Amino acid sequence: MHGTFRKIWAKGGGTFDCYLVAPETEKPVAAIVLASAIHGVDTDMIAIADELAAYGGIVAVPDLFWRSMAGPLPRNDPRAAQRAQPRLEQIKVGEDDMIDTLRHLGTIPQFNGQAAVMGFCYGGPYAILGPKRLGYAVGICCHGSQMLDYLHELAEVREQVCFMWGDEDNRAPAEVLQAYRDAAARMDNVEVHIFPGGRHGYMMRTSPSFDRAAHDFSMRRAREILEGLGSAGRSRPANSRSAE
Repeated sequence: MHGTFRKIWAKGGGTFDCYLVAPETEKPVAAIVLASAIHGVDTDMIAIADELAAYGGIVAVPDLFWRSMAGPLPRNDPRAAQRAQPRLEQIKVGEDDMIDTLRHLGTIPQFNGQAAVMGFCYGGPYAILGPKRLGYAVGICCHGSQMLDYLHELAEVREQVCFMWGDEDNRAPAEVLQAYRDAAARMDNVEVHIFPGGRHGYMMRTSPSFDRAAHDFSMRRAREILEGLGSAGRSRPANSRSAE
């Protein structure tokens, strides 16, 4: 299944591009909004979106960098890292884009009103911020970076949040993984999965860090969560509080 780029009106003025895939169905379905890595809405993000959409949900991938340097950038392009700085301020500005994307989903007839946010690398913090204050029902984080800066935000989240990393992720050292393991041990709504040998960017097919087994597990977990949002209940594995 393949999507198209749409223009979304920003509440503060202007428009930004969003890759959108919606199934041809009359029954209400849930959605996932993908918060991209610093490379933007590139072929890796589009491949993930298309794969998730094949399971029957709506998938949207907004361009979070439209204000300064729009569009995807190659993996080795130094401008990708530059446009993500200063990191905390950029993430804060992007909250409006995540809200506007969710608002746009409300114009799609088959949207059931329930959406997950799935963040990758730079976009990882939205897995916490989305459920906390942006209107999202669930958060999913794959190899999120700089996540210690957002650990305190997790304390006030009551919705389901799922974190996944490789244990060789150079953007999530041991203290980060342990901090989130500890959070999962305290909070019933938090699950953590750590993949042996997994490196930063394991979800991205064009990355040398791509890990098929970790990718497939993460996609399966996202599909289970999406299916849960499409029904009365929520999907959560019995042993998910801290899965290794």
